[in-house]
Amino acid sequence: MSALEHHYLDVNGLRMHVASQGTGPLVLLCHGWPELWYSYRHQLPALAQAGFRAVAPDMRGYGETDAPDDVHAYSLFHLVGDMVALVSALGESSAVIVGHDWGAPVAWACAQMRPDLFRAVAAMSVPHRGRSPAEPLAMLRQSGFGDYYLLYFQAPGVAEAEFERDVRTSLRQILAGLSGDAPAGSESLGRVPAGGGFLDGRENPAQLPPWLGEHDLDIFVAAFERTGFRGGLSWYRNMSRNWELGAPWAGAKIAQPALFIAGSRDPVNFGRRGVQALANMDVAVPNLRKLIIEGAGHWIQQERPDEVNRLLTDWLHTIQD
Repeated sequence: MSALEHHYLDVNGLRMHVASQGTGPLVLLCHGWPELWYSYRHQLPALAQAGFRAVAPDMRGYGETDAPDDVHAYSLFHLVGDMVALVSALGESSAVIVGHDWGAPVAWACAQMRPDLFRAVAAMSVPHRGRSPAEPLAMLRQSGFGDYYLLYFQAPGVAEAEFERDVRTSLRQILAGLSGDAPAGSESLGRVPAGGGFLDGRENPAQLPPWLGEHDLDIFVAAFERTGFRGGLSWYRNMSRNWELGAPWAGAKIAQPALFIAGSRDPVNFGRRGVQALANMDVAVPNLRKLIIEGAGHWIQQERPDEVNRLLTDWLHTIQD
């Protein structure tokens, strides 16, 4: 099996860092917040062993990939454009796209906007929701969720200041708190208390969960201490703009083969809105296979790598036939 390699490519006006392994049909792996290519450290060799060319970029604003200064440069259209250009930069004409967390909306949008290029889509932890009937942040406020974390993330500099005071502690709390190994009752993305922050009330665990070693945490910490959190938070600051620009795709179906994997303890999927989104996906994504891993949390490909690798490679081989 080929070794893991790192490259820097010119992609859509960015210098993009990618990790790649294997040869064969291209599989792009898009990470979410607050993560890096390293979130797919277990999938890269497994996909290579299964006969695929697996490529995991540091997404726009993260890690060793460029982070534009302009907040408007982080719209979903820029992110889809990055993946379209990455396929070309890799010398390929098609790909299967996989996304986790914020990478999942990117993957869903790639499949919806460019079905000619992305022949199949797999998403983890964040279901396809389609375009909401009204601007999503306004809907949150009108529904009594004015203190929800998505709104807290909107003001430039506020969440950055909180997370960057102690990057290691912030990442410990975020990664451990949304894990399937977190204490019962802690499965919450959370409301932000008035005058407080996202991390208020979240436990700083004495020990990391078994899937996240101190060495793994060191890699995330080093990256975010160098870059800060502005790049990733800028994705959230384009939610209203994404909704406005997404009108042409309202109600559009994703017809390609699709896979969705989530953990049963992931608050993204098993709150009220999440359960409804899971149920609604079958209409918008008619060729969908949904799989729930019991006891897993939000960081599913890191928490349960063997199960995720098996489910993903089995599905990939099925759609190759």
